[in-house]
Amino acid sequence: MKDVKKWLPGALISIALIAAILYFVDFGAMMTAIRSANYYFLAGAMALSFVWMLGRAKVWQTLLRDKPAYREVLFATGEGYLLNNFLPFRLGEIGRAFLLSRKSGMQFGEILPTIFIERSVDLAFSAALLLAALPFVAGAEDSKSVGIIVGLAVVVGLMAMYFVARNNQWALDVFHKLSARWPSLQKFGGSFLESFFAGLGVLTDGWLFLRFLFWMTLDWAIALLNYYLILRAFFPQAQWIWGFFILGAAAFGGAIPSLPGAVGTFDGAIVGALTLFTGDQSTALAAALAARFYNYLNSGVIGGIGLLREGQTLTGIYQQIKDFRKKDE
Repeated sequence: MKDVKKWLPGALISIALIAAILYFVDFGAMMTAIRSANYYFLAGAMALSFVWMLGRAKVWQTLLRDKPAYREVLFATGEGYLLNNFLPFRLGEIGRAFLLSRKSGMQFGEILPTIFIERSVDLAFSAALLLAALPFVAGAEDSKSVGIIVGLAVVVGLMAMYFVARNNQWALDVFHKLSARWPSLQKFGGSFLESFFAGLGVLTDGWLFLRFLFWMTLDWAIALLNYYLILRAFFPQAQWIWGFFILGAAAFGGAIPSLPGAVGTFDGAIVGALTLFTGDQSTALAAALAARFYNYLNSGVIGGIGLLREGQTLTGIYQQIKDFRKKDE
């Protein structure tokens, strides 16, 4: 309850969207859609969901300059997504940086900015997919302004991070001047910022950043194929452009403040986007639940194996992250 101001807005958004879904969806029709789905397509989508996770780990390892072993990055990635499914405030992002720092020898502050970069570029891809699909989607004109605003915000954010990375000594000098009155803050903050700027350095390495964009593009292509197979399983008439729009909408839905696991926002985004194409909210929810199931499945398997290897539990990790944050504060 101490953090009610932080989690309540997201919880209200999730509850409102869940209520809307419950109101509009015919659950009998949804169950019929699940029973009559093409399970060959769903099996292919399930396999691709794991391939996507393997690719996502390669994306992150590239940002980390290949310093940690791929296996450790893969398990940390799965653990982070698993934590996001069950813990509030998207603690999985902090969690995977924290867990990887413990087993890779890299500093937490050096790992954290790579996650900022990864998530920022994810938003840019989401906006690009939405804008590419808009001419084919009737009634979605309002999404254009959202896509443009998000795209511009991402560009500005990346430019700001690039400026700081290029001028890290200047930024450190400014920090030391401003924090001169508080020696303890200056000592901790200076150490953290040095490692943080080291992580941002990927933005100043052109070849490394191009490698990152290559793996990120490939991973998004895998996600697009995955979503297309899910759509074909429930809507045989589905076209590729549907996948562009639904994937972009799902990514935005997952980024909106919500209950853990983007409950309500992720599902609502897919149902709303699919309804524009089909007018069938019930079958759209069946497709959204399939996509959610695969998200839980790949993170549960890979993240669960990672936690078992390290003798960790979700509650134990949550407490360690809280203690770590308090220590930093």
